[in-house]
Amino acid sequence: MTQQRGPTISQVAAAANVSKSTVSRAFSRPEMITAETVAHVMEVAARLGYVPNHTARALSTGRAGTVAIVVPDIANPFFPPLIRGAQAAADQAGFSLLLGDSDEDPTREDVLVGKFAPQTDGIVLVSSRMTEEQIRTHAARRPLVLVNRDVSGLPRVLIDTATGIAAAVEHLAELGHRHLVYVSGPASSWSNSERRRAVRAAGRRLGLQVSAVAARRSTYDAGVQQVDAILGSGASAAIAFDDLLAQGILAALATRGIAVPHQFSVIGCDDVLAATMSPPLTTVSAHGGDAGRAAVDLLVSSLDGRHDDPRRVLETSLVLRATTAPPP
Repeated sequence: MTQQRGPTISQVAAAANVSKSTVSRAFSRPEMITAETVAHVMEVAARLGYVPNHTARALSTGRAGTVAIVVPDIANPFFPPLIRGAQAAADQAGFSLLLGDSDEDPTREDVLVGKFAPQTDGIVLVSSRMTEEQIRTHAARRPLVLVNRDVSGLPRVLIDTATGIAAAVEHLAELGHRHLVYVSGPASSWSNSERRRAVRAAGRRLGLQVSAVAARRSTYDAGVQQVDAILGSGASAAIAFDDLLAQGILAALATRGIAVPHQFSVIGCDDVLAATMSPPLTTVSAHGGDAGRAAVDLLVSSLDGRHDDPRRVLETSLVLRATTAPPP
């Protein structure tokens, strides 16, 4: 018994009254034709039950039609909006998107990138925990774009949270705080290094005492666990590496009966769910979705042979809510 074949690209083209190349572009390079034509071809293809042969397309074009994105912790609420932004840009460019989660493990990240490389046209590495040498090795084999990792010569999108963090320090100083504590995130995080440096530099400039507490992992539980050390530092305000740590800090302070912001001030970073916390969190807005879109746009530009600026910097801003006040 022979298996019945589905409709061919020629049949779709005939039914839609367009050329075969137009049908192919509607599926693989929709930006090359009008939106009306794409919609018409897709409607006809769906009516006929046509499914494009991606393997054949890859052989004819030299492209897999797929890109990948690897993040360090899918459970961290900062990353889903970034992934969604990347997905939107990939869809617009006609690419499928594969997702990998390294779970903050550079060895696992290395393995994931190695597995994705032969299946994809390029890879976006978000907050990579690999060494620079490992990153360059992978970049020599497959186009890469980095997010929040500054490796010279490689395409990268950097969220300038350091400027927003400096504004947070200035805000606390204006309120009258003289001693701050920075609650750091993953030790191998480029963003953590930049934010820690920004807190220290702004503190020195403003004549403030700055302490540090190492949470190491960016989780709610880590924020809870560091509250004893935070209070033991003698600081009157904390700046957390991100909102997830800040959320844990707020919860632990509440269980100790310490009122935020009147007895202690807290600032986060990323502006992920910060407005829904109790009290609403003052934080630095990092616009993760914009970073995801910019990274895929940069990757597609590279694949198309366009030489865009390989280093894109996205601005941030301090968002004042209800977790900061003058010290008691």
